[in-house]
Amino acid sequence: MYTFLTTSPWADYELLDAGNFEKLERFGKHILARPEPQAIWDPHLPASEWQRANAIFTREKGSQERGQWKIKAGTPEQWLIGYERPDGLKLRFRLGMSSFKHVGLFPEQDPNWQFIFNQTRKRRAATPRVLNLFAYTGAATLAARAAGADVTHLDSVKQVNFWARDNMEASNLDGVRWLVEDAMKYVKREVKRGSKYQGLILDPPAYGRGPNGEKWHLEDELNEMLKLCKELLDPEDHFFLVNLYSLGFSALILENLVHEIFPQARQTREIGEIYLHDAADRKLPLGTFCRFGN
Repeated sequence: MYTFLTTSPWADYELLDAGNFEKLERFGKHILARPEPQAIWDPHLPASEWQRANAIFTREKGSQERGQWKIKAGTPEQWLIGYERPDGLKLRFRLGMSSFKHVGLFPEQDPNWQFIFNQTRKRRAATPRVLNLFAYTGAATLAARAAGADVTHLDSVKQVNFWARDNMEASNLDGVRWLVEDAMKYVKREVKRGSKYQGLILDPPAYGRGPNGEKWHLEDELNEMLKLCKELLDPEDHFFLVNLYSLGFSALILENLVHEIFPQARQTREIGEIYLHDAADRKLPLGTFCRFGN
């Protein structure tokens, strides 16, 4: 039985519409239009509503990611938004418009941030150790830190870690350990050292590069990575989350991997899809996930 997760109502974010391979979103006071390859249906809102966007991203010819933003006068290139949940999780994020259509935040991960926050608070360890791999701008890192974890945040891009640090400071947090590393190399070293963590978070890309040019291909590396993560998990006190956004990477593949590598989690694990819903209640799929805690 698969689980479907979506974002809870959020004052500073909403998916207004999606269609024609685009999505229209509001981040705080600003509306952005950018590509979305899975929105293959027609938009719900009229073109006049899309034209209200403060910034529109246009892809370069021959590229699926790289392009340029057309920004209306008076629209800042960076701004802050708030994030607050009834369980006590309260963060702030700095957004910015990158040349790869991203803005520094994946709002669909809201249910996973809540999972991380609440699972961290459930740990029996006085100060749970949490490792966030492929950590990007750190929303998951901050969810764990806000719950009292000793967090190691690892990403291969130095500038992304600086961005994550800005989010930490905006959220009135501190004490995160920042690493610019290749995830696979670091995890192998941690296994050799006998390190254990009460929380492990992975959000790997389909393709990526380490800081020294190391290659990451999801379908080639994920099986080994999950096996190494099993070695790092505290067997008595842990939570685990893996999120994948790769077109064509079925939840069935993730289920097979987890079934073989983490058989002890069969009774507590959730596997399924994560999505955003727009104002017309259409569901935009944005990845697969597996998570569990003991």
